Parts: sequence; C-alpha cells; structure tokens
Amino acid sequence: MWRYAVMLGAVLWLSGCQTTHQELIAKGYPPAFADGFDDGCSSGRQAAGVISGEFRKNVPRYLKEREYAAGWEDGFRQCKAMREHEELRDYIDNRGDYRERAWQREKDRDAARAYRDQ
Repeated sequence: MWRYAVMLGAVLWLSGCQTTHQELIAKGYPPAFADGFDDGCSSGRQAAGVISGEFRKNVPRYLKEREYAAGWEDGFRQCKAMREHEELRDYIDNRGDYRERAWQREKDRDAARAYRDQ
C-alpha cells in the first residue's frame, strides 16, 4: 500500500514540474502555439528589461504558421506585462522604504543641527 502512496506522490510531484510548453500542450494547445508562446515569453521578458531573457522569434515560422504567430504574440504580451507588473509592485513596496529612509535622514539632520546649535 505504501508503494502506491509513494508512486502517487512522485507522480504528483513530477506533474508540478511541467514547463509552460508542456502545460500548454497538456491543456490542448497545438505544439506550434506552445513553441511560439515560449519564444514570445522569453522575448517579452527581455523587452521588459530582464537580463536573463533573450529575444527569440523564428521569423520564417512566424510568417508562415498562424498558430506559432498567435502563440508568440500571446507569450510576448503576457510575459512582458507580468514582468512590468512585478517591477511596479516592487517599486510600490519599496517606495515606503524610501520614504522611511528619507524621514530618518531628515530626523538625523535636525537632531545634528539641534546638538550643534546648543
């Protein structure tokens, strides 16, 4: 019985390791769409400023295969927007830290002025 539990756990664990490409195919998308999505996503992340992203586009395939082109466009748009949203969220989260540091610097300067003027 425990063997089945271990095997089920292994299957569930491995299924959680699917790439986006594998996940799209498992959901019924054509392989050409999944290929285009992968390339477009990498390109979108690169366009949004991710250092590890690289621009990838199979231009002859993009021009000839509608499914690849649709996948590339969707991947580019979604991954670029997701990365830009992450950057905005990081900026908003860190803005409070910036304000806190600025307030602390101003407080320290005022205290130094007060001690100096005594």
